[in-house]
Amino acid sequence: MTTVGFIGAGNMGYAIMKGIRTSAMAETTSVFAFDPAADKADRLAEIGVTACADGREVLAKCKYVFLAVKPQMFDTVLDEIAAGVTKDTVLVSIAAGITAEYIRSKTIPDAKVILVMPNTPLLLGVGASALAKCEPTTQEEFDTVRGIFDECGVTATLPEDKMKEIIAINGSSPAFIYLYAKAFVDYASKEGISPETSLPLFAQSLIGSAKMLTDSGYSIDELIKMVSSPGGTTLAGLDELYKGNLEQTVDAACTACTRRAYELSK
Repeated sequence: MTTVGFIGAGNMGYAIMKGIRTSAMAETTSVFAFDPAADKADRLAEIGVTACADGREVLAKCKYVFLAVKPQMFDTVLDEIAAGVTKDTVLVSIAAGITAEYIRSKTIPDAKVILVMPNTPLLLGVGASALAKCEPTTQEEFDTVRGIFDECGVTATLPEDKMKEIIAINGSSPAFIYLYAKAFVDYASKEGISPETSLPLFAQSLIGSAKMLTDSGYSIDELIKMVSSPGGTTLAGLDELYKGNLEQTVDAACTACTRRAYELSK
């Protein structure tokens, strides 16, 4: 039986636990969790997760321990559990900017660490998670953790030194996309079209466009061309986006995101 524990049962941690408990993994995986908020215990019980008294109990019961807390809580959590970390423990961090080196410095020098950058669509089982395997974690241990995130969406493996750069691509990008969507919905409202009409249409356009990107076999440039009839409405709109330097603005946003990740890094 695989034992998986969570320190922190907020939205992201809960989504991962739910992914485990509602998949085929549930039959071979025991899940434990601790969160200082008492109101979290009821919903953990609803999905078959055993609540623990503290982080030390989670560590004592589990081989795989997810550190599902905010970066500012890591010092407190790692100080609490450090004495219980062994060479067999696999620590999984889902916090931006937290490095394997930092986790080892607070626990044991040869701690097994897996870094993960998930995103909030994980809450609906359609997340996009990037994972990095850090030595001396074994491939089997890494595959077990990746399998958990596969139950919550799609996954990709990256080198450890690219985990800050990927934040803009899948971690922060939902917020960028929501802002983009807001601009379209606001335009529709200005033209007398209600959000109840415009938002579902635009959201479905995002879903369909995403499927075209992943499944159509066409390149991005080819897909743009397919929508852009010569002299038509789409080209007129694209001209304004080019004038506004949309691509450069996106690049600047991603660069700022990565720069902040390095500033926050531990």
